Amino acid sequence: MKTLKTIWHHTTATVLAVGIPVGGFALGVFLVVFVTDVTPTAYAPRVSLDPAVIVGKAALVYDPGTRVLWWQKSANEELPLASLTKLMTAQVVLNQKSPATAVTITARDLKPEGDWGFKVGQVIPLGDLLRFGLTVSSNDALAAAAATIGPDYVAQMNAEADRLGLTHTHFLNPTGLDMTQSIAGAYGSAYDVARLVAAFYQDHPDYLKVTTAQTSTLTTTSGDLVAVATAAPLSDVPGFIGGKTGFTDLAGGNLAIVFDVEPGHPLVAVVLGSTEAGRFDDIKTLINAARSAQ
Repeated sequence: MKTLKTIWHHTTATVLAVGIPVGGFALGVFLVVFVTDVTPTAYAPRVSLDPAVIVGKAALVYDPGTRVLWWQKSANEELPLASLTKLMTAQVVLNQKSPATAVTITARDLKPEGDWGFKVGQVIPLGDLLRFGLTVSSNDALAAAAATIGPDYVAQMNAEADRLGLTHTHFLNPTGLDMTQSIAGAYGSAYDVARLVAAFYQDHPDYLKVTTAQTSTLTTTSGDLVAVATAAPLSDVPGFIGGKTGFTDLAGGNLAIVFDVEPGHPLVAVVLGSTEAGRFDDIKTLINAARSAQ
């Protein structure tokens, strides 16, 4: 008689050992059964939308309450994340450090691309630094925040991705900036990004909600820094709860947001691989389609 035993299980695969008696000996045969991230039970289309109208290479609408996809386009395709990476950086930092932690800006923090006015020696509370960094997508701010948890912060980001079951996600730096002309700073799928956004909103909601502001002001020991919010084009969208933008040469335009499809019912919308302007149009199209499905 055949015997069937599960010997290994993961969120994406199960290995079964099948024992078949042959001449008094058990012949072991291993069967690997793969389960995709978007299973039939996790994908219950509620939104009617032609994928061709979305400029982005991948997109979705996700309900974090039921963990069901309402609509998707190439939701499991691995693509460069650009500054959506900063959500994971903030997640691992806030999971370990108090927002009151004093952060001293170093020359190393100012190496990433972009200039938001930081100066070496400025001392800033971590919570304020992250609110500013997420709202205006400051690479300097997130580099400084990441350094507070030690030199292995990238390894910690990848460990958190594993803990959250983000099987298509991998980080190479804390900002998402392209490493070279062919290597991005992070990779992930729209489905993984949606679950990261959902986790961040659940764990640290105030740090996502602050991104709805038109501008952000950061008080430092040497004066105030003021910058325009990168999600400002969505500020007039009813029910916009918060979000994160991203744009690099390799990624194109990325955008991940939380919005209320109706009062008290938040959904996540994600667009990867669009254009700098098209990502906002794509997100608005997804929001309108989701609300029309109600």
